[in-house]
Amino acid sequence: MTQRAKMLVGGLLGAIWALGVVWIGATFIELPIFALTPTLLLAFLGPGLVIALMIVWLAMRRFRSDALMDGSAAAAGSAAEVDARVLHNTVEQAVLALCLWPAIGFLAADDGPGLILALSLSFPIARLAYWIGYRISPPLRLFGFAATFYATVFALFWAVGIWLI
Repeated sequence: MTQRAKMLVGGLLGAIWALGVVWIGATFIELPIFALTPTLLLAFLGPGLVIALMIVWLAMRRFRSDALMDGSAAAAGSAAEVDARVLHNTVEQAVLALCLWPAIGFLAADDGPGLILALSLSFPIARLAYWIGYRISPPLRLFGFAATFYATVFALFWAVGIWLI
């Protein structure tokens, strides 16, 4: 299978995962509307824990390496550089979530708390899949990327659709 084919399959599977997350969160996770605030307050715990894990992982890698200990950039293509790229992308995804999830929760009305809970539970799983996929073979990271990014985007579309109806 070519690199592009692996990327396409991973992206499609991630998009299917994301659709499932939104559908399950909006359809099957029933929380009262007054649970929106506490749900939002805890929603970023998963993303935060994944980022903390990645920071600790990179710090330990730097501590064990004479070449990296002084803060130098990791060699291109090295495991340390891949881990730094994963952390960078995960921070980007977390910022996107911080910007959009509160609005999604509000706009989705009664579906909001369940949708936010599903997004928050899916985020760490998708990010770890991204990290593992990237470490195995860079094209395999697309599942985790798509599962994270599309879940937020699809949830936004869902919420705007609910709000407009």
